Amino acid sequence: MKTYLTLFFSTLKISAFTFGGGFVIIPMLRSRFINSLHWIDEEEMLDLIAIAQSAPGAVAVNASVLIGYRVAGIRGALSALLGTVLPPLVIISVISMFYAAFRDSAAVSRVLKGMQAAVAAVIADVVITMAHNVINDKRIFPVLIMISAFTAAYLFGVNVIYIVIVCAVIGALFMRPKRKEDAK
Repeated sequence: MKTYLTLFFSTLKISAFTFGGGFVIIPMLRSRFINSLHWIDEEEMLDLIAIAQSAPGAVAVNASVLIGYRVAGIRGALSALLGTVLPPLVIISVISMFYAAFRDSAAVSRVLKGMQAAVAAVIADVVITMAHNVINDKRIFPVLIMISAFTAAYLFGVNVIYIVIVCAVIGALFMRPKRKEDAK
């Protein structure tokens, strides 16, 4: 029961005080579940985040559910899911009651603009941290994939869906020989 409550309150707190979407919540999840609780390791977290990004739905919810499932099975996934979706549900419900007042408020508009800069900084931190981990492994192929995906999206305007599909196929092909080596 303690594990379920810890999952629920951890994801509740992170979800309630994090603005900007799934990529902003990832460093908070890392900090809590890797550094504080030591429930998962860095490599496993990267794998869970990759799965969360490729699955349909919100990255923050997917990541929380996957972490909850990894830590405590189905009940852990449900605890993490509830903790993650409850704060936005309550906040959106309250905001919807006062939508007209918020819609035209210059102060709210300025606060949201300021939050965009903070969100960009947090996303940059996630990308740099994940890239640092890949580069430290001294494996050139994942680094080339990362640079190619960025170049395709940023410079050539390739739709992210196509990049994810191509990277998934490359990842499956790349991991197949590794799995055979691990099995030996």
